[in-house]
Amino acid sequence: MTAGAFTYSGGKVEPGESSTIRYRISETYLGDPVKIPVSIVNGANPGPTLFMTAAAHGDELNGIEVVREVALDWDHSKLHGTLILLPVLNVPAFLAQQRYLPIYDRDLNRSFPGDQESTSAKRMAHTIFTNFIEPADLGLDFHTSTRGRTNMLHARGDLAREDVFRLAHAFGSHVIIDTEGSEGTLRREATDSGAPTITVEMGEAHRFQRELIDRALEGVASVLAEFEMWPDEPVHWPGWRATITAEEKTWLRAESGGIVEMHAERGDLVAAGETIATITNPFKTERTTVESPWTGLLVGVLENPVVYPGNPLCHLVEVDEATQAVIEQGVADTHAADEE
Repeated sequence: MTAGAFTYSGGKVEPGESSTIRYRISETYLGDPVKIPVSIVNGANPGPTLFMTAAAHGDELNGIEVVREVALDWDHSKLHGTLILLPVLNVPAFLAQQRYLPIYDRDLNRSFPGDQESTSAKRMAHTIFTNFIEPADLGLDFHTSTRGRTNMLHARGDLAREDVFRLAHAFGSHVIIDTEGSEGTLRREATDSGAPTITVEMGEAHRFQRELIDRALEGVASVLAEFEMWPDEPVHWPGWRATITAEEKTWLRAESGGIVEMHAERGDLVAAGETIATITNPFKTERTTVESPWTGLLVGVLENPVVYPGNPLCHLVEVDEATQAVIEQGVADTHAADEE
């Protein structure tokens, strides 16, 4: 098997070469081009093609740094296969520092695989998808929580598919949520087109969080090892893993409006019946407590401490007793190390 050129509409990258381009996907109201940054690294050795995307929502920044560092800071001299690296998919929203396209507030991540004769969002999605997603063999799509909330690093994918299962486990996060994904999402549509893809959720919008970025980079390296794009490197084992189905997760929501005090943080293990949050009125004369319905992990929590009734407070996933024991032991070991 010999390495081949990677081609896209308007260009080609030969084996052993790299290319960094700004690729035109649309136009502004003034007719100026809208271009997304793309780095393509084509290894000298044959292997799979992996795409990595970030900022499909323009204010979700952590993944941008993950993709940029893989593209520009890593040594690719021994790469087997091809990397397609798109750090900012939604350039108009990124420039406005908002979640959705500033064009009728459309969600680019509900517009795939796109349509070149439909809305502006679907036209952009079509150009991205046909040139850089469909040609791939697998994909990693990086996201953060929306504004006002934060997520622990975890993967999401349709684990009923064996290829997605392999990819999600290779990434090496502690938590994997088994979900097909909504219609129009990049993850679901790429998987359906033959490129098994997972979503990686990490942190919160509008900032770089170095600890999460570094952990995500470990996950990328582990995926490259698993799929023999880095054939001499080890696959990462996170120490423990919880795989969560739809029946094992829930959003706990506010039953009253007010000001929130969170008593637990992102990634904490909470016991059944434990108070996770307290909601009070401005005078603290009325108080509502929110308790955990089961023992589980807080995958996502509120950052903005004000709520209306029905607003989400935290995303809770259930873990079995064996996983609880491993998590608790890990916390104990961390505390012991801090005391030394």
